[in-house]
Amino acid sequence: MAFVDIDGIRTHYQIEGNGPALLMFAPGGFDATMDKWRHFGVYQRINLLGHLPDHFQCILFDRRENGESGGRVEAIGWSDFVGQAVGLLDHLGVEAAHLMGGCMGCSPVLAMAAQYPERVHSMVHYWPVGGARYRINAHQRFAAHADYVTANGLGGVVSLVQSHDKNFSQDPAGGPWNNVIRKDKDFAAHYAAMDQTQYLEILRQMVGGLFDRDTAPGATAEDLLSLHIPSLIVPGKDAAHATSAARYLEEVLERSDYWDLPPDAQTEQNVPERVLAFLRSV
Repeated sequence: MAFVDIDGIRTHYQIEGNGPALLMFAPGGFDATMDKWRHFGVYQRINLLGHLPDHFQCILFDRRENGESGGRVEAIGWSDFVGQAVGLLDHLGVEAAHLMGGCMGCSPVLAMAAQYPERVHSMVHYWPVGGARYRINAHQRFAAHADYVTANGLGGVVSLVQSHDKNFSQDPAGGPWNNVIRKDKDFAAHYAAMDQTQYLEILRQMVGGLFDRDTAPGATAEDLLSLHIPSLIVPGKDAAHATSAARYLEEVLERSDYWDLPPDAQTEQNVPERVLAFLRSV
């Protein structure tokens, strides 16, 4: 396993294949680990990593607070996820790359393109998150965690998290730092000793910054409308991946290619071929 320290946070990464760099922002919401590309939902079915490494240098990583990567208690915004990704490219000596996001991974792709357009050759958005239900569910998840903190304290959160292996989506009471608490005793001790009022304010700022709209989050419409980066958009259709979020990206990304294929028709036989055709064309 390869690790690099980026802004004081350990990042677990892996490289597969050779060719132009393709930085892959993992799916999975607050459980965004690189293995999700192979073993999670639709990504297992379409098997992108069975095909892409034959043509591209696929750069995979566990998003901060997830998997074997570390974390830090702060009001995390999309720019913080971008900082991790750009730091990884810098570490690898990659000036610019193609970007691919799955699920919530699409949002830091948007944010990175808005902040560092010169470092982005193209973007692939597979099942971008978004929609009214997605925003509402995200706020409810953070509210459930805040209620648990108020009732049980941060020490209570540590005890809860260490009693099981559920992620934030499976048990909202455990909060977005549950994975780091579980893996790092020093982090858990620091977390338990934090000022509770300050912590609750961090939660308020974090959820308000990340999930602030009923469209696909990550960057403002004004920033996205100014981009000229080729983009492939593959829609989902459920409570977390509203088709309206994908259509919104088609609207605000000038050089977008919207693949109007229903989720049930997306297979290993057609998706990798379509993604590769797009990447080769830019």
